[in-house]
Amino acid sequence: MTDARGSARPNGGAPARHAPGTPCWASLMVHGLETTGEFYEALFGWEFRPGPRQPGPYVRALLDGHEVAGVGVLPPDRDLPVAWTPYFASDDADLTAEAVRSCGGTVGVGPLDADDTGRLAIGSDPSGAVFGVRQAAAGPGAAVTGVPGTPAWNELTTFAAAGVATFYTTVFGYDEEPAAPSAGPDHVTLRLRGRPVAGVHGVGAALPRDRGPHWTTYFAVADADDAVERVRRLGGRVLAPARDGDHGRAALVADPEGARFAVVGSPRRPADSRRPPTAASTRPT
Repeated sequence: MTDARGSARPNGGAPARHAPGTPCWASLMVHGLETTGEFYEALFGWEFRPGPRQPGPYVRALLDGHEVAGVGVLPPDRDLPVAWTPYFASDDADLTAEAVRSCGGTVGVGPLDADDTGRLAIGSDPSGAVFGVRQAAAGPGAAVTGVPGTPAWNELTTFAAAGVATFYTTVFGYDEEPAAPSAGPDHVTLRLRGRPVAGVHGVGAALPRDRGPHWTTYFAVADADDAVERVRRLGGRVLAPARDGDHGRAALVADPEGARFAVVGSPRRPADSRRPPTAASTRPT
């Protein structure tokens, strides 16, 4: 997990690619681009500039001039959920898409070229959780990390961690690490080159029926409680209030269109491990 208290690490000079499997981008598809932009601008301080045209308009979110995420408009003729989707880096999106299929997943979009962004695909794991694959062209994806307003962690909530974690380790080359007892009985950390990059949490029958297996993107904030109040004032919803976890104080929230995400800041008690708070621990009760 990127420490919410860290410093910005913008890319300088020639861009270097993310190592394959690294979470490299977060993309949100909505109905109202302007109102959604106003919400995230007020919450995170983002600015926006036009991005590659996909099935509809798409903008890149910038923080201090560096790209952090993307927001696009859902095609009006398709019944798709309003949701944040994490993308994982690949050196060859076509080969990764084949690996997704051969391991029991599904590729619903692409691989396809997206202007100067590179080559993209959107798929789902065997449990149905949606994620993206990004083969960067000229840039490595999100260009600044470790400061408020940037993606900090991705957590998969699913029925059972073991089988789904094996899917991701096979496709992206992760190593699995059992989580600390405080993270729950069915929790796996996915590590890449020794570094934790994502979590998988099995919750069994406690998985919300209206959600199904899904990824949750965490965004770093200076203060989780303050961010929760801003979400409320801006017309969003608080789905689970801020609480301390092993590596931060996190809350589960939703923007005005219902897209769920988490905010995570410094804990109010001393952290005693490197584990981030989990999406399951911040879900509504």
